[in-house]
Amino acid sequence: MVRVRWFGHAAFEFDFDGKVVLIDPFLTGNPRAPIRADDITKADVVCVTHDHHDHLGDAIEICKRTGAAFVGIYEVGVFAESQGVKEAVGMNIGGTVNIRGIDVTMVQAFHSAERGFPAGFVVGLPDFKIYHAGDTGLFRDMKLIGDLYRPAVACLPIGGYYTMGPVEAAMAAELINPRKVIPMHYKTFPVLEPSADRFVEEMRKKGLENRVLVLEPGETREL
Repeated sequence: MVRVRWFGHAAFEFDFDGKVVLIDPFLTGNPRAPIRADDITKADVVCVTHDHHDHLGDAIEICKRTGAAFVGIYEVGVFAESQGVKEAVGMNIGGTVNIRGIDVTMVQAFHSAERGFPAGFVVGLPDFKIYHAGDTGLFRDMKLIGDLYRPAVACLPIGGYYTMGPVEAAMAAELINPRKVIPMHYKTFPVLEPSADRFVEEMRKKGLENRVLVLEPGETREL
């Protein structure tokens, strides 16, 4: 059984048959976060797409407190280790590792970062993968991510300004072709898209509205 819980922005918790994976756990300072970082009591793997504050977030503190493995691009992994994280996996784009029974593949993203490069992740079990795109613009090779890894679920930014917006995200969904698409990275700050409505409409134009899963912060759904 696979469950997802959204914490607002790009912060997610995925439970793969009892193995808990956090991605971009930005809780402290996140105006949409339904919980505090201290409320996270179990995590096996924490993946960070890039080191901007709204993605690195509370990852290091959560790893140190729970004993979770930290996963990021090499330079961010080295930074996490320097901050006292005991198990920091610094991988790179194109690589796949199995960490505590979870397959983690790092894929490209088009954005910026202070350390290393931004990335996305395909995470999960052999028979159920989730693609978290991180902060990115649209790129045609998203189709390769869909063709290679066949994620059942894609978490895509729709907020515009710092990432792709609703129109581009709908095209990304078409390229990736997952069973479900969860919009993220919107409404958190005034410059971002204020709701998922335009994304839902763009997906409707493509006949894909039944694939959209819009979550409220704190909501848990079985996938």
